[in-house]
Amino acid sequence: MNKHIWTDRPAPRTATNKRTAERKDINIPARLTWKDQRGTTRFVSAVTRNVSELGVYVECQSPVSIPMFRLVQFQLERDVREAETLPDTLLQGRVLSAVYRVSPPSASQPQGLALRLMVDPRRSAVQQEQTRATA
Repeated sequence: MNKHIWTDRPAPRTATNKRTAERKDINIPARLTWKDQRGTTRFVSAVTRNVSELGVYVECQSPVSIPMFRLVQFQLERDVREAETLPDTLLQGRVLSAVYRVSPPSASQPQGLALRLMVDPRRSAVQQEQTRATA
């Protein structure tokens, strides 16, 4: 009977950040716009809680019925778009996004939505390379 000895074990999982882009905590008003199943345009005010080059997490002021994978337009309020801490992807105005997580409201937390920004990955990769080159 042969025994296999593994010499290259995978590293144990750690609590390190494994995101492709750094997340920044913020508190900025935003607006989501989408079309419901009937084609009616809907919108809701939200508060942006954190951002990265590829994603955003928002908390809605009032509960909304947005299903997973629904495409929405994410837009920061105009008067706060010049903040230095914002990723370039959010400075142009509306950004097409996909809902990939919905956190239901609770007694202590408003409803939250995690959005994947639908930006060209090549553009994001070029921006990351430029950032590394200047660091």
